Amino acid sequence: MKITVLYEDNHIIAVVKPAGVLTQGDSSGEKSLMDMVKEYLKEKYKKPGNVFLGLVHRLDKPVQGIVLFAKTSKGASRLSEQFRNHTIQKTYYAVVVGKPVEKQGTLKEKVKKISFFAEAFTEKSDKELLEEIKKATKTRTAELSYEVTKSNDKYSLLKIMPKTGRFHQIRVQMSQLGHPILGDKKYGKGGGEWNDNNSIALCAQAISFKMATENKIIDLSIDLPKEWSRWISIEDQR
Repeated sequence: MKITVLYEDNHIIAVVKPAGVLTQGDSSGEKSLMDMVKEYLKEKYKKPGNVFLGLVHRLDKPVQGIVLFAKTSKGASRLSEQFRNHTIQKTYYAVVVGKPVEKQGTLKEKVKKISFFAEAFTEKSDKELLEEIKKATKTRTAELSYEVTKSNDKYSLLKIMPKTGRFHQIRVQMSQLGHPILGDKKYGKGGGEWNDNNSIALCAQAISFKMATENKIIDLSIDLPKEWSRWISIEDQR
């Protein structure tokens, strides 16, 4: 599978993760996005040994969209700092079941979920990662804002901007709102007419971040999946 590179400099690379692909490898042995990016860098720069690639955030396996990786330790440090300080702006779009009563709103609640911050898994051993997970399994606040951009008699297209980065946050909060994401069988009855077990109708469509060595802001965005138009109009959302 060829990767789509949206942006690359000496310290950072941004790529598109397809739905159904792991961001980082796990015990399943499946090839991950991280593996693919390492192969890309190794081939492009003719590197004979191991390629450094820092993981600074993740997308769930069934979610597609933009993912940032660090090519250097400086890039990892600067991106991790931006994630910690919530200065990186991420924009998601989702097709949800039904239509929220409010056209726009903010969801803020306490959740007891594992919260993966960048410093929790970048360059950590398995033992260190377990310790980070133990620290993170406490009640935290999950917050996001949403806006209904399109609706029909069955589904709505939402623009979602998370203010925190909790585990499965958007999926959980949309389900708790009573409007689960189309295709998401894990949280609520979001299966609906969706027939792809490898994906759900959630896309990390845009991201804004600061370069590692300059104050310049990089704004990236992608088109929404064309297949979503089967359920709702997705034109003019970029």
